[in-house]
Amino acid sequence: MSDSSPVALVTGGAHGIGAGIATHLAGKGWRVVTADLKPAPGAPGRHVVADIAEEAAVAALLDGIAAREGRLDAMVCNAGIMVRKPVEELSLAEWQRVLGTNLTSTFLLARAGAKLLRASGRGAIVTIASTRAHMSEPDTESYSASKGGLLALTHALAVSLGPDIRVNCVSPGWIDVAGEDLRPEDHAQHPAGRVGRVEDIAALVAWLVGPEAGFVTGSEFISDGGMTRKMIYAE
Repeated sequence: MSDSSPVALVTGGAHGIGAGIATHLAGKGWRVVTADLKPAPGAPGRHVVADIAEEAAVAALLDGIAAREGRLDAMVCNAGIMVRKPVEELSLAEWQRVLGTNLTSTFLLARAGAKLLRASGRGAIVTIASTRAHMSEPDTESYSASKGGLLALTHALAVSLGPDIRVNCVSPGWIDVAGEDLRPEDHAQHPAGRVGRVEDIAALVAWLVGPEAGFVTGSEFISDGGMTRKMIYAE
């Protein structure tokens, strides 16, 4: 792969959706840098162990890309964690940790990476939110708040960083990231007829960071098999 190939940074790239996005982009000729709290021995391209909720770690990550890859064309802000417990038991430290990883990290990454993305002439940021930005299950306050904030941050960044950098959001629904033992009814409840796959999200992200999406910015793309459009009542 030549030094002129486009470069993408994917956070939360050691597993799940992030790893799938990284692999998909690499297969399309991108040079990929992944970042995660965990090592990723099989990751395509270069992997950095970093806590992207920390300002200094984000600065070092972007400085490293400038020095080693020499450019940045796309940033996929995918890193996310969940602490699920009753709100009365949720500590302030847990709340802040979830928002730091899921939301504040995107602010830090956009701020640190804007110069490199702008210099590419076609920079793109994709945030990975969730359908939980729109609906909730019990005991998910910190996660839902972080994803709702990420959706709003996406359109704010799109307006502030345009026209040089496009910013869009993908909100996945149920995505099978670990080869779950799924039941027929798990698939059947989706209007699309199946639970989502990592490849569904990866393909959408690849389109959003590519030239064919050049007129798309500030938008949310819900990839959930139609579940948020389905009325569900107890029988």
